[in-house]
Amino acid sequence: GHDATRAAVDKMGCGRARGVRRNTRDLFQRRFGQNGMPAMSVYLTTYKLGDYVDIVANGAIHKGMPYRYYHGKTGRVWNVTKSAVGVMVNKRVGGRIMAKRLHVRIEHVQPSRCVEDFKNRVAANEKAKVEAKRTGKQVAILKRLPKDPKPGYIVKAAKKKVNVMCAVPYELLA
Repeated sequence: GHDATRAAVDKMGCGRARGVRRNTRDLFQRRFGQNGMPAMSVYLTTYKLGDYVDIVANGAIHKGMPYRYYHGKTGRVWNVTKSAVGVMVNKRVGGRIMAKRLHVRIEHVQPSRCVEDFKNRVAANEKAKVEAKRTGKQVAILKRLPKDPKPGYIVKAAKKKVNVMCAVPYELLA
């Protein structure tokens, strides 16, 4: 059958590519006008243990490039070396989530903004607590609340007659 033929073709070295960088023609492509070597700021960024980073592969730098699955994923720095950072990324494997550790060169990572909102909220809450303690008032609700429903209102009909629209009843034509 077809499957046996496919297996035979694969054994001959033809068939579907299985390389490490397969299907990355567009994925690792540089944006228009963004070709060439990275800016100096990429190399001067400081990464510390516990920092969140976004893995975004830079197609111009071939060394230390992450596998395509990790492109666009966010992880946490667990190791810092001379020219790379160790990043721990959660990966779904079958029915479980595994913490994968990989080293990626600094050209392929950028600081993540995933905890920015959380940190700002914590700082605002602490400020509110200090202010409440100073004034002696009770602390307002610090937790985020869902958006309230829209308030009700009465639609004022115009002086004109209301036009009721409905489907035309079906008539058998015979």
